[in-house]
Amino acid sequence: MLILGIETSCDETAAAVVADGRRVLSSVVATQFEVHAQYGGVVPELAARRHLESILPVIQGALDQAGVSGPEIDGLAVTQGPGLIGALVIGMAVGKALALAWNRPLVGVHHLQAHILAAFLTENPPEFPFVALVVSGGHTNLYQVHDFQQMTLLGRSRDDAAGEAFDKVAKLLRLGYPGGVIIEKLAAQGNPEAFHLPRPRIPEEPLTFSFSGLKTAVAHQVTKNPEILTNLSVQADLAAGFQEAVVDSLVSRAFLALDSAKATRLVVSGGVAANGRLRQVLQDKAAADGIALFLPPLSLCTDNAAMVAAAGYYRLLAGERLDMSADVFSRG
Repeated sequence: MLILGIETSCDETAAAVVADGRRVLSSVVATQFEVHAQYGGVVPELAARRHLESILPVIQGALDQAGVSGPEIDGLAVTQGPGLIGALVIGMAVGKALALAWNRPLVGVHHLQAHILAAFLTENPPEFPFVALVVSGGHTNLYQVHDFQQMTLLGRSRDDAAGEAFDKVAKLLRLGYPGGVIIEKLAAQGNPEAFHLPRPRIPEEPLTFSFSGLKTAVAHQVTKNPEILTNLSVQADLAAGFQEAVVDSLVSRAFLALDSAKATRLVVSGGVAANGRLRQVLQDKAAADGIALFLPPLSLCTDNAAMVAAAGYYRLLAGERLDMSADVFSRG
């Protein structure tokens, strides 16, 4: 079964063709970094406009790369949410139009579930059940995953997501956008112990994340020591300390969730899962604790449509169909 996936939840316009929920035949992603860099973050209206310009060429590129025509597609899957409403509407409208034009079934996909199921596009997919940590620009969530569609939320961030915190700290340090990539590169040159930054914890909610206090602590350091903005060495130390605090928070809660769920398998996905320091600490901790760790390749961590097609495949198999009056959603 060939599924065309369409992803427009934020600032990546993506399309992919996936066979039987497992084999990626094509994956095309058009980024918008240059559009949003000058603002230090994604501007929703500009993102929607760029999606409108890019989506049809991206879809055609995915079909061409897979060597198939539209009518050869067996079904379509489109990200329904969560995400930026204006961006999601573009993908949904095109998905509905193609489903009608080709007379093919269409399903809506939850963006975070798609990130989790990206692990099934690898050569060594996990077995159910497992714990999943989805960590991206807009979300930091922990799930207990029972099967392809049944996922129980265990914890989430009560304020900033981890990726959002990376972007905001990069903006505070005047480093540019996207923050995660820039901070990771700078942190590699710094001493993570030079600054003592907090690890926010909520005792009554041990699986809840919070990154706004950490971001505020970095802002306080910049206010107290303005020279940080001009001293590359000190900037590197602060970036390293911030990154280490984020990684510590993510890893400690993920392994606490494993204990709570009595699970031995962990999937970590989402854009921040591409961070090299996070991957290293996860691998070390998993090896020490006897946990089977599943980290999708970098191309499947950041937003892509292959994961959407994979998630859609299982929904189509279950007989789901998206009503043509269905709308997108920003949260959930």
